[in-house]
Amino acid sequence: MLGIAEGNLHRPGSAGRDDGRDARLAIVTDKDADGLEIIRHSTAHLLAYAVKELFPEAQVTIGPVIENGFYYDFACKRPFTPEDLEAIEKRMAELAKKDFPVTREVWPRDKAVEFFKSIGEHYKAELIAAIPSDEDVSLYREGDFIDLCRGPHVPSTGKLKVFKLMKVAGAYWRGDQKNEQLQRIYGTAWAKKDELDAHLHMLEEAEKRDHRKLGRQLDLFHVQEEAPGMVFWHPHGWTVWQEVEQYMRRVYRDNGYQEVRCPQILDRTLWERSGHWEHFKQNMFTTESESRDYAVKPMNCPGHVQIFNTGVRSYRELPLRYGEFGSCHRNEPSGALHGVMRVRAFTQDDGHIFCTEDQIQSEVTAFNDLLRKVYADFGFHDVAVKLALRPDGRVGEDHLWDKAENALRAALTASGLAWEELPGEGAFYGPKIEFHIKDAIGRSWQCGTVQVDFSMPGRLGAEFVGEDNSRHTPVMLHRAILGSLERFIGILVENHAGAFPLWLAPVQAVVMNISEAQTDYAENVAKMLREAGLRVGSDLRGEKINYKIREHSLLKRPYIVVVGDKEKAAGLVALRARGNQDLGQMSPQALIERLLQEQCSRSASV
Repeated sequence: MLGIAEGNLHRPGSAGRDDGRDARLAIVTDKDADGLEIIRHSTAHLLAYAVKELFPEAQVTIGPVIENGFYYDFACKRPFTPEDLEAIEKRMAELAKKDFPVTREVWPRDKAVEFFKSIGEHYKAELIAAIPSDEDVSLYREGDFIDLCRGPHVPSTGKLKVFKLMKVAGAYWRGDQKNEQLQRIYGTAWAKKDELDAHLHMLEEAEKRDHRKLGRQLDLFHVQEEAPGMVFWHPHGWTVWQEVEQYMRRVYRDNGYQEVRCPQILDRTLWERSGHWEHFKQNMFTTESESRDYAVKPMNCPGHVQIFNTGVRSYRELPLRYGEFGSCHRNEPSGALHGVMRVRAFTQDDGHIFCTEDQIQSEVTAFNDLLRKVYADFGFHDVAVKLALRPDGRVGEDHLWDKAENALRAALTASGLAWEELPGEGAFYGPKIEFHIKDAIGRSWQCGTVQVDFSMPGRLGAEFVGEDNSRHTPVMLHRAILGSLERFIGILVENHAGAFPLWLAPVQAVVMNISEAQTDYAENVAKMLREAGLRVGSDLRGEKINYKIREHSLLKRPYIVVVGDKEKAAGLVALRARGNQDLGQMSPQALIERLLQEQCSRSASV
């Protein structure tokens, strides 16, 4: 047994309270879905125990469960070193072996505040002081360590056997950069050692695939401090970008979308009417000119409504689908920026569908089918679906949210898709379906989304003339398949470890000669390939052929075309595919046919 779950009282990092109500009890083992969460939550407390043993002057703050592990924030006079982490992990193992019972105690709030103040734990005292004074709090004790917690926990520390501390990072108290900076120790914990080993192997693979390193190594893109959260695209990277964008442009065209383009900067009054100024202002870049306030657009939707509003619309025009590769800017915190995965300037394959209520289900169902086809073309076949529901801060009446959420559920049912619901995680203007793709090493990435919005069209004055000749407000569906193109290309880089399939590769083949005697023939072969529409480089340097092959293999070129005296005399080429595959000799015409066929099929070369 790992623990006893008491109703919904097992959210990590929150204070425990007794309110006199009956609780639902359930025994949890490591085979249960909540088992890992209990292990990780309990290991976070074990970490805090070990830190207090080794660094008595350190103050503990909070330690929640996160994906694949946990963290705990500490206030300590000196920075933790890698050697400190080793010592802390060793002490955790020692404390676990002692198999201390983990017991729950219920204290009056004021008594708990005074206790933690008396032992110098001022952060913990502040947390408890925020609880209403008439409520009790729950504390958990293991050995000489006691901590505020709601539970549940493992029954004893001996249940914690498989864990590893990963790194130290900075963090602000309560996530506010105005507050003092703390030290955050990250760790991972598992039920079995082979699960830990698999996770560590995945992290090693992720390190090899880091898009920031590969971006520079393959001359695709880079970021630098002078433009935080904004990407410098190099010629090879921009080639990948263009392939992705042109592919999505064909998807637009083939599925009834009209491509539009809207301004980057719009007057504050429009953002107030749309609801962004109230609910999204902290993420918006603003500017001023001639005593007027403007915002750089964080989203494309208000602009698309303005296009819809030019002229009288009829129900016969609906559904009306607009698409835009819209450049957006969001003022993300600098600490959250990460290569091309989390940026401040990004472009979306953004689209908005104006339709009637009766058309919602069919439009969302068609979008669901289209999205899965697009993902398959990019090599992603494992797609999870989640439904994000109304947040606390939102616009629109509850009955409209009811309709929107039920419409999305009906569309998912019609598509035959299973889904997970995420309460409180919808956009401020409507619920949304999220599509999460799984990459080559098992990581999940949220990319596509479709949202039902009953509010914004009315707030911005969108209308159409119905069959009854009266004015009606359209429903607006916000949808994107790839999401941010920057982020999606980063995902592609990491998924393929930089070894793009032929149709996306910035250089699809490199033609090289063995000696100077084949230079003219190699140039002619390269010219033939380029004229066929292929992206081809040539390496005619006087270096040894094995050196040139190795160099371009490290650049992950899909194909290497070699010509020597034999090939020149016979009018042939020798072809090597990525992965050191020798594909033998063939004519340049046969090579062109082979590459064009592979490019059209979007299959991989290996």
